[in-house]
Amino acid sequence: MIKVEWLYWLIGLVFVVMAAQMAMDRTNPKRWTSAAFWGLLGLTFPYGTGVADATADNGGWTLPAEPLGVAVLALIALAGFNFLGKGVPVTTTGEQREASAARLGNKIFVPALTIPLVAIVCASVLDESGLFEDGKATLLGLGLGCVAALVVGMLVTGERKVSVPVHSGRSMLEAMGSALLLPQLLAVLGSIFAAAGVGDQVGDIMNKVLPEDSRYLAVIAYCVGMFLFTVIMGNAFAAFPVMTAAIGWPVLIQQMHGNEPAVLAIGMLAGFAGTLCTPMAANFNIVPATLLELKDQYGPIKAQLPTGVALLGCCTVIMAVFAF
Repeated sequence: MIKVEWLYWLIGLVFVVMAAQMAMDRTNPKRWTSAAFWGLLGLTFPYGTGVADATADNGGWTLPAEPLGVAVLALIALAGFNFLGKGVPVTTTGEQREASAARLGNKIFVPALTIPLVAIVCASVLDESGLFEDGKATLLGLGLGCVAALVVGMLVTGERKVSVPVHSGRSMLEAMGSALLLPQLLAVLGSIFAAAGVGDQVGDIMNKVLPEDSRYLAVIAYCVGMFLFTVIMGNAFAAFPVMTAAIGWPVLIQQMHGNEPAVLAIGMLAGFAGTLCTPMAANFNIVPATLLELKDQYGPIKAQLPTGVALLGCCTVIMAVFAF
């Protein structure tokens, strides 16, 4: 049986290997602190397994959680005080890339399509096979899809050295910097807000403001709330527990008997519309602006804003019409 922890260990190993590359890259003026950041992050993955096992008291590793907390503080200090740098990437010339693109054509998309294909097969066909840890087939399928995409990409391009994609990945890692961790941190923030009772307080306010049995106003409040909280908090996963605890579950599902999968799925999609419009979205704003070296760091938001607003409107109408 393949365990999800193995996937986490593999991710940690990738970070450690790239950290070793950074330490040897003399073109990076901050190579040692950059290596310390990504290496420390990589080591937290296997160490976290020991902390989780100790918390669950299941007879596995018994590692204290305090060193993991110290590691997190060290990561914050390294990123917060701008100790992360990037070296000069070792890559091909523009002419070589143009020639390669002309040779490969649409084959270049095959590795990217491999990831969802493998994930779907694992989640739908192999879920009950006993091959994967219970309830983890989708996540493990995504990890296996990434590994398969690496192999397919090397076959498609004719590359024989594994070090080449690793170096390319490291260059992208350096370009993105600590923003790579922003989605995960914001998702955790949502859990903290929910545990602190923010959703209950928002729900009390909504109950006082919304007229009784006003389904359409409640739908608008939920969808628009998901959109706005995502813009404020930077991630739909952070907004979801707050707005669902406030309106989605108690009002739309329990009081108005809305279809649970429809309400929650469409509400999350309304949050994703807000992801297109928040400056804190790493994958939709920070990373594109960095990788494309845009002069306007908010250029992606300005381009995506009409789509985000239109998507919010569609989510609101669809939920109001089909979720009840």
